[in-house]
Amino acid sequence: MNATEKIFALALASNFNPKQHLQQVVETLKQFNGVQFSSIYVIPCRDGIGADYWNAACLFKANIAVDDMLALLKKMEADSGRIRPSHQITLDVDLIAWGEHLNDMQFNPKKLPLALDVKIPMSDLWQHPAFEHDAHPFPVLSCH
Repeated sequence: MNATEKIFALALASNFNPKQHLQQVVETLKQFNGVQFSSIYVIPCRDGIGADYWNAACLFKANIAVDDMLALLKKMEADSGRIRPSHQITLDVDLIAWGEHLNDMQFNPKKLPLALDVKIPMSDLWQHPAFEHDAHPFPVLSCH
């Protein structure tokens, strides 16, 4: 069965050699149509254990089934040397939502409720009530 072209919304994070690992994932994701990246934000680890994370988001279009995209994202994590469980995360790539139009996206129920480290970078790219958040003090490292 052929997949139709969909928009995919991803959350990207790393707290172990983050510059290297985010650069690698950016290069990999550039193969997709219309890829856009948020700024990179430095946000403390959710559970307070481990180094601060570099968090970003991206949107792109691809003609791939959701299950195939999930498998690709897990492969990207494994290729980065990701070990589970660990507080040193080489690369975390989460599928947040997908759909044919930004105003009609399906959110990944496994990622709800959305964490602040997802909402902040995603709001750079996509204006949606799910990404609303209060002002934050987290530094911005770069814009793409």
